[in-house]
Amino acid sequence: MLAKRIPSILPRLGFEEALEVTKIYSIAGEIKEENPIILNRPFRMPNHNISNSALVGGGSIPKPGEISLAHYGVLFLDELPQYNKSTINLLRGPMEDKKLTISRVSSKVTYPCSFMLVASMNPCPCGYYGSENKECNCSTGDINKYMGKISGPILDRMDIQIEIQAIKYSKIEQENVENSNEIRQRVSKARQIQNDRYKNENIFSNSELTSRLINKYCELDKESKQLLENAFNKLGLSARAYDKILKVARSIADLEGKELINKKHIAEAIQYRSLDRKYF
Repeated sequence: MLAKRIPSILPRLGFEEALEVTKIYSIAGEIKEENPIILNRPFRMPNHNISNSALVGGGSIPKPGEISLAHYGVLFLDELPQYNKSTINLLRGPMEDKKLTISRVSSKVTYPCSFMLVASMNPCPCGYYGSENKECNCSTGDINKYMGKISGPILDRMDIQIEIQAIKYSKIEQENVENSNEIRQRVSKARQIQNDRYKNENIFSNSELTSRLINKYCELDKESKQLLENAFNKLGLSARAYDKILKVARSIADLEGKELINKKHIAEAIQYRSLDRKYF
C-alpha cells in the first residue's frame, strides 16, 4: 500500500520527461489509443519469477524491460528475497548508471532507466523475527538462507533502509494526517530548491550528486562531521554509504527549507542506513 502511493507524492512529470517515458512505452508496444502520451509517473511491480531479459530488456530486436519502463517512476519489488538472486544483482549497474545497454549480434541499444527502486521484505521466512508481538519459529539456518538472497552490494546501493513494526489499530484510525497532495507540495518545493541550486551543474536533484558535487553542496559543521565520523567507524559503513548519507541529509534539509545541513539532518539520515548492519 505504501509503495503504490509513492508516485502520488512525487513531483508531476515535466513535458520533456513525459515525452521520454512515452517513447520508451511506444517502443515496448504499451501505448494505448486512449492515452497517447504518458502523463503519470510509472509504477512497475514485476512478478517474483520474472526472467532476467524481462527485467533488463531483450529479444532479437531489443525492447525495454521493466527497469526502463520504470524510467522517472518507481520499480517496486515486493518480498525481495523471493526473486532470483542473479536477477536482483542485475539492478546494480542500472541503479548507478541510470542507463543500460543491450547488445545483440545485429544491434546495440541503450535505454535510460532513472528509476526509484522500492523493495519490501520480511525479516525471516515466517515474518516474525524481531517482532514485539509474535515469536519467530525460524531456525538460524533458515534466516541466513533467506537473507542470503540479498547481497551486501545491492543493499549498499539503497539510499534509505527502514524497519517497520506491525501497525497498531489506534494508528490506523488517526485523523488529521497529511494527504498525498499536501505531501507532494512539500516535495515539489524541495525539488524546486534543488533545480535552482544545480542550474549550472547539468543535474536536477540531490540523487545525481557526484562525489565532487557532494563536497561542494553538502558542507558540514564540526559537530555534524564528528557525528558522521563516529557512525562511519561504528557501523562499518562503505564509501558509497557515506555519500548516500550526505545526499539524504541534503534532501532532509531541503524539505525543511534549510540552506545548511546540520547535526539533526545527519542524525536522521544515519538512522535510515542502519538496517544492513543489523541483519546482514
